[in-house]
Amino acid sequence: MTEQFTYELHGALYVNLTNRCTNRCDFCIRTQQEGVGGYDLWLKREPSAEEVIAQIPDPARYDEIVFCGYGEPTLRLDALLKIAAHVKEHGGRTRINTNGQANLYHKRNVVPEMKGLIDSVSVSLNAPSAEEYEAICHSDFGEAAYAGIESFVRSCLAAGIEATCSVVDVLSVEDIERCEVLTKKMGAKFRLRHDPA
Repeated sequence: MTEQFTYELHGALYVNLTNRCTNRCDFCIRTQQEGVGGYDLWLKREPSAEEVIAQIPDPARYDEIVFCGYGEPTLRLDALLKIAAHVKEHGGRTRINTNGQANLYHKRNVVPEMKGLIDSVSVSLNAPSAEEYEAICHSDFGEAAYAGIESFVRSCLAAGIEATCSVVDVLSVEDIERCEVLTKKMGAKFRLRHDPA
């Protein structure tokens, strides 16, 4: 039986590249269930770009191809960009669901490499300040993660990549409002998520 590295939800095709993540969020869905939409998303191994591409023969038939698994997709940046190139060559639209820490992880600004290959990013902001973010998201980069996220969002917007910052509705109304103000100050779109996926 072929291992499945992609899964369909709501007209989009999702790509599950890794289970690794630089965060250990208190509200993470990974601590509550095995997957989403009836799919078990715990990988036995990380797929090659070619294996994923083989599972996307016609990218244009989906509303978009979303890099979003049970981990942080930008940790597999080379594979992600190779797959995104295939999607764009075949008329598809691409999005990354991310914690926004790619530049910190790779120790360089990776956004220029994404330009022309990634149409949009959805960045999990989830807190209105660095201290509060670290208290609930527990990043490998500590409180420095927050400034890294802001920089990533601004770099995406400057590169012409649509950026949306999202927060989960487990936050207080006041914190959600503070996150929305910060998001709009950066020039990004804002979205309130009603579940942690």
